[in-house]
Amino acid sequence: MPSLPSTTAMASPFRSALLGGTQTCLRQTRTSTTQIAHLRRLASTLALLEQREGKLNMASLAAVSAAQKLGGPIHGFVAGSNTKSVAEAAAKVQGLDKVFYVDNAAYDKGLPENYAPLLIENIKKGGYTHVVTGHSAFGKNLMPRVAAMLDVQQISDITGIESEDTFVRPIYAGNAILTVQSSDSIKLVTVRGTAFPSGAAEGGSAGVEEGSDPKAPCPTEWLSEDLAKSDRPELATAERVVSGGRGLKSKEEFDRVIPPLADALGAAIGASRAAVDSGFADNSLQVGQTGKNVAPQLYLCAGISGAIQHLAGMKDSKVIAAINKDGDAPIFQVADVGLVGDLFEKVPEMTEKLKSA
Repeated sequence: MPSLPSTTAMASPFRSALLGGTQTCLRQTRTSTTQIAHLRRLASTLALLEQREGKLNMASLAAVSAAQKLGGPIHGFVAGSNTKSVAEAAAKVQGLDKVFYVDNAAYDKGLPENYAPLLIENIKKGGYTHVVTGHSAFGKNLMPRVAAMLDVQQISDITGIESEDTFVRPIYAGNAILTVQSSDSIKLVTVRGTAFPSGAAEGGSAGVEEGSDPKAPCPTEWLSEDLAKSDRPELATAERVVSGGRGLKSKEEFDRVIPPLADALGAAIGASRAAVDSGFADNSLQVGQTGKNVAPQLYLCAGISGAIQHLAGMKDSKVIAAINKDGDAPIFQVADVGLVGDLFEKVPEMTEKLKSA
């Protein structure tokens, strides 16, 4: 009767196969890591900067901060009239290796009909793998057209970057976080300004060069704009924000209660959608999912219940303070400091104490 193979003899080939498989897995992992590093070296990013009336929009520098997480060289791009001086100012921004400018008044208003061909011309000329800009009115207006013309998928409103092809963005008013991986050769990305710091506007030494201008015809004509002017800080970038909601009951009460407190704090003024829809405040002051996203050091709100659409636009604030007569209002669930009381009494009282401090 033939003898059976020993357990040791059987285990040896099995162990060898297992170790071989482990070595294969390790080799594959190392190769994958090497490929990722190689891709990062190949990455090159064009950061689309915004300008208005010959001045660089500092809020758009969040695009540069986001681009730094991708690896590879970062070039800035700006277009409009007298933009050489804007490009020279942008060249001082840390993180930029080069800044291209196109001096042409046709691009002053950022109309996508002629700005998109301009951007595509410079993307192709530079061979960029990524194009990054802010998730602002300018970015949201321009980038979808650029994506369609390049036949790629736009990745919107990102709050994080995991790798050169993987991005994080909120959905359902911030109730869920989506991780998106793109295989497009050119990745068009808009970034949420509150998720990336604007970075240092001084200390850089990028070169400045003139970009390519295809001078594409524009079928759209800019007629006029009616801007709400204010000496207060800009809402989207303010260090302190005072917001009012539907609890203020009327425009007259909104104007009587909120601006004095904002002035005492040196703060920008915001409003909930309910307040805007009711005519208490201009829609340029709306904070929330369909308004502006803000992340100030202090967000003080009065008469705002805390609807999820509003929270989506201010939940990244460093300190949230709320005044509401309803102690069960949802706003108190996210507030760092809460005061239950009549805002028509508490806000004027707070304003007077701040003025006398």
